[in-house]
Amino acid sequence: MHPFFCLTPDAWHLTPMLVDSHAHLDDSEFDADRAEVIERARDAGLHSILIAGGGGSADRLDSPLAVAENYDWIYASAGVHPHEARHFTDSHAAKIAELAQHRKVVAVGEIGLDYYYDHTSRDVQKQVLIRQMDLARDLSRPIIIHCRDAWPDLREIAADHWAATGLGGILHCFTGSLEDARRFLDWGFWISFAGNLTFKKAENLREVARALPLDRLLTETDSPYLAPIPYRGRRNEPAYVRGVTQELARLHNLNEEELGRRVLENFEEFLAGTKSTEQVKS
Repeated sequence: MHPFFCLTPDAWHLTPMLVDSHAHLDDSEFDADRAEVIERARDAGLHSILIAGGGGSADRLDSPLAVAENYDWIYASAGVHPHEARHFTDSHAAKIAELAQHRKVVAVGEIGLDYYYDHTSRDVQKQVLIRQMDLARDLSRPIIIHCRDAWPDLREIAADHWAATGLGGILHCFTGSLEDARRFLDWGFWISFAGNLTFKKAENLREVARALPLDRLLTETDSPYLAPIPYRGRRNEPAYVRGVTQELARLHNLNEEELGRRVLENFEEFLAGTKSTEQVKS
């Protein structure tokens, strides 16, 4: 494991280079100090943040954009999380389509399958995932995938309903096998790792991260959840993505700055892809 990191005032006075490809800064956990959290992120070296949709109620689809549009270096997505899939209606689909017209909304998500909590029946989760994949295809937008304990079904659905689009996306907070990762790499996905990569019992996940190509890796916090060591158990925030960056750097025998640069290049390639599909659509 990488030694504990700290965010001292002079720790990161470099060109912003870190990426948080998945945060929920619209969450009520940040209502009291959202501006300060974002300021700390910038001070810690964050270049870009993507505020993922679907972290809360299905009726708050526009809340990520409401935050992102105030900052030129923060982006958003829109989608209904599998926990909320039972609430999905035509009006949600219409709202996602409307939001996707905004230049700061770069993906549909987070969408997917969660068989750990099963807040929504599995059949409904699968139906809503397919519905949102179809919507993303029509919008020419990549997708951000949430998957927990549902990899066989996700692979089957993605193979049947998404792979042929060529639009790819991001597997957020990746917890699957190397085989899962390689399958989705073949379909144009980036693999994003979160704070759980630093946990003591995550050696299998670290082995997967070590085996993946540098040009398909992303970093994230999933804040306010999954704070990395040594902040585990506290509210997570984008500044803490540095711990994930350090761990990935260690696994790939790189220094932190080089790994950060590679991840930033990957994220910018992801963004460039969303812009090119927008140009094709227009």
